[in-house]
Formats: sequence, structure tokens, C-alpha cells
Amino acid sequence: MEIWQTQEAKAKLTELMNKAKIRPQIISRRGINEIVMMNIKDYEKLCNKKEDIVSFFKNSPLNNLEIEFERDKSPTRDIEF
Repeated sequence: MEIWQTQEAKAKLTELMNKAKIRPQIISRRGINEIVMMNIKDYEKLCNKKEDIVSFFKNSPLNNLEIEFERDKSPTRDIEF
């Protein structure tokens, strides 16, 4: 992320906006980072409600991956109750 001073951000607003389309830009005032400018798609991703775990796995690109697990056939230990 690039850091812009307030005066520079005002003077070069178009350039700042163009760079913010690519990656977030920080605007600072008196040496303190105060504002982040970013493209709207990234902002909307941050604001959207998070998926529940079931939806996350259903929408995963690995959802249709065929995986076969082989069961361990070694003898089990005896447990006394």
C-alpha cells in the first residue's frame, strides 16, 4: 500500500483513485494513517456477511474433488471397562 499525505492526495486525486482501483491506498494526516481508499469490489467483499461453514464448503472449488480414504487396518488395542 502506498501512503499519501492529505495535500498530495487532494492535488493528485485522479492518480490516487486510479491507483486505488489496483490496490488500497492510505491517506495520512499529520503523519497518522487515517483513511484507506480502495476499489468498490474489494470494499463490498469486506462488508458482505460472512458465509456459514456449510455454504463455505459447498462453494469450495474442492467440493467435487473425489477423495478416497483408506481405513487403517492395524489391530486395535483392548480397552477394559
